[in-house]
Amino acid sequence: MSRTVVETRIQDRTARAGLAVRNKPYWRQLSEGAHIGYRKGARKGTWFARYFDECLGAYVSSAIGEADDRGDADDLEILSYKQAFDRALRWIELQTHGAGASAPANDPDITVAEAVQTYIALRNARCSSRAGRAVKSDASSSLTRFVLEDKRLALVRLSALVEADLRAWQLRCSRKKPSSLQRVVNDFKAALNHAFAMHRRVLPGDLPIVIKFGLKLDAPELLTTAARDNQILSDDEVRSIVSAAMALDEDFGRLVVLLAATGARFSQITRMTVGDVQAAQSRLMIPQSFKGRKRTLSYIRIPVGADTLAAIEPVLQGRSPSAPLLEHWRHKQVGPAIWEKVDRGPWASSSAMLRPFHQAVADAGLSSAIIPYALRHSSIVRGLRAGLPIRLVAALHDTSVAMIERHYSRYITEGLDELVARAVVPIVGSFAKAA
Repeated sequence: MSRTVVETRIQDRTARAGLAVRNKPYWRQLSEGAHIGYRKGARKGTWFARYFDECLGAYVSSAIGEADDRGDADDLEILSYKQAFDRALRWIELQTHGAGASAPANDPDITVAEAVQTYIALRNARCSSRAGRAVKSDASSSLTRFVLEDKRLALVRLSALVEADLRAWQLRCSRKKPSSLQRVVNDFKAALNHAFAMHRRVLPGDLPIVIKFGLKLDAPELLTTAARDNQILSDDEVRSIVSAAMALDEDFGRLVVLLAATGARFSQITRMTVGDVQAAQSRLMIPQSFKGRKRTLSYIRIPVGADTLAAIEPVLQGRSPSAPLLEHWRHKQVGPAIWEKVDRGPWASSSAMLRPFHQAVADAGLSSAIIPYALRHSSIVRGLRAGLPIRLVAALHDTSVAMIERHYSRYITEGLDELVARAVVPIVGSFAKAA
């Protein structure tokens, strides 16, 4: 369940004026697991609402309007505390009892599309809360493309959903060649399970079993493939991408440095704070991913070299330990193909790094097929080739031994070749005597 929140007085302008400017909102409890928040910005204040989602194991939050710090409340865009209080209650009610006022809780006719749309809204709200502005989650684009656009499945009611529907969808999905079928399936499974939790009183009791086995990737034609060879980079190729990224933009370059040095996921690196850098111990504290149902936030200790610490040193000086470690300039479009800088803030979506990453790969003279995840693949393989125990490689990269064995099996044996060679002894008589 959600942890206890230290409440701050945000009910009137005078109290809010004395608060420090910061990216994270100040919260007050509305009810168990539900809060209204106020974020003090440099130019204006913003109201937030959030609630604790048991299925996601995390808070889901969203901005609900501007605070009446500098202008009079109009109950539309600028809200007083009372107006924000009422709007927060309404928003939480809608989110916990359906995607909209016309979609009440315990809807026996809820469709796959409605379940997915609700889940996308939850994920988008969570990503927006972290970024401090409206952004779309990675699940939004993948679920829209592979589920919502598949009308044969999207219009099926959950009460009538059977395993055959999900197996057929997987086959159709695999023909579109998503970059990671497993990731799409995981997001889809989470969306369906969330819908069942919200409407379980009127849905078939065996629906979780249907979801589990209908979306199980065990057929030969559906199994995820091993890491592709063209995504396993040599150390020199990794260095060339890092150098090109730093030359392109230092903010982006530091992101690439940390991805390459740790093998962590984008979502983990972008959640790091200044205090997560332990320069004296030559290590970084990497937050665990949100995969699985983790109830407490843990960290992974990753040793790094002096070169990595030197690259991020400029963003450590004079900053609060709680400040986001990596920030970059955010832009807005002011005309056709014309963008201008707005402010600096943390990285919100991995899609924001795709264009500069492809440019860095091109500048390094490497294949255009290389994707950012190649840095993680390469880090894992580097550990295996160095002879590190599989369990240690898995722990350092916040994954499981099973996933390492499934995707990197050939590199496991490569890393053990030298050890195996030492165990070879002559077994044929004449050669044994000669030896």
